[in-house]
Amino acid sequence: MFDFQDLFQWDRFITPTIIKTFYWLVIGVIVLFGIYGILWSLAAMAVSPFGGFILLLASLTSIVVGIVLSRIVAEFILIVFRINEHLGAIRDQGQGGMR
Repeated sequence: MFDFQDLFQWDRFITPTIIKTFYWLVIGVIVLFGIYGILWSLAAMAVSPFGGFILLLASLTSIVVGIVLSRIVAEFILIVFRINEHLGAIRDQGQGGMR
């Protein structure tokens, strides 16, 4: 898992272990902003029903798009680290055959 000593040593990356925490924090922020947008659109419906409805649709759409985009970004970061691990394994296999 994650050891406190890993913060001071550069032998192991800590990002793959904490990316899930950051992902859930981002999801929480997206949902909170989405709820704020929904409440704002409901208040705007009192002034302009059509404008408030458009804001409501935009808020709901932004929640869905934000969640999908945050998942894509988190997976991309994990893929970069996984590529690094695989390249290290390939390098180690190549060095083992040369000795």
